Amino acid sequence: MQKTKLKHNKKRNTAFLFESLVKELTKAVMNKDQKTKNIVLTILKENFRLNKTLGRELDIYKSLYETRDLNKEVASRMINEAKRVYSNLNQQTIFQSQSNVINDVNKKLSPAVFSNFMSNYKDLATIAQIFDQEIPMKTRVLLEQYVIDSMSEINKESKSSIKPIDNIVYREFTKKFNDKYSNSLLPEQKNLLSKYITSFSDNEVDFKVYLNEEIARIKALIKGSNKLNEQKNQDELIKLIENFRHTEINSEMIEKVLKLQSLVREIE
Repeated sequence: MQKTKLKHNKKRNTAFLFESLVKELTKAVMNKDQKTKNIVLTILKENFRLNKTLGRELDIYKSLYETRDLNKEVASRMINEAKRVYSNLNQQTIFQSQSNVINDVNKKLSPAVFSNFMSNYKDLATIAQIFDQEIPMKTRVLLEQYVIDSMSEINKESKSSIKPIDNIVYREFTKKFNDKYSNSLLPEQKNLLSKYITSFSDNEVDFKVYLNEEIARIKALIKGSNKLNEQKNQDELIKLIENFRHTEINSEMIEKVLKLQSLVREIE
């Protein structure tokens, strides 16, 4: 793709606003900053639920930047459908809702929230520009090709980034874990799986809070354990846990957390 310099206002990018707040939420949970956590959660829930305009817009963004391993024809069709759905959103409502979020962040948190590092910022900016009718058509076509190429890449974390969306998948995933690792799931494992399946109604906000808190609990137990065979094993587990904050939430990651839950139950 040709290099094209385009001015992009990240604060008017709904996906960027959401991901910045999620990053801030993660930091708050890890630092046990209950006040910041509650403020961020309130902003997220008031603005990004799927019954809100920003929530619907975010869902369109996610359908593009969280999808991988498609053939290019299907990716192209998804982009066309995303543009069709996006065109039905009220742009004035989007602008006002974004302004409300920006105002809340500046007054209740800090403008520094908008400086949170975003590894997928280029993808978020590109998607915003393909929806922008003020961008020249030729440029938008080139940007769409970039998104198609991205959606056609094989996800290195998992061969499929499609998330389970119903109880059938939940039962199959639970059965797989039971058959492979244990005869029955621990209460905390059932809770994790249940929350994972029901996380799609609010753009995963509640689940991300729960998952961060559960990971912090596991990390603390491993750090404080004297039952692990070697210090090296403990260090490797801590490193694995710390890497979770940079990992996409998918079935592979959840499976790792389930195994860690079993481990910490053994060493408690």
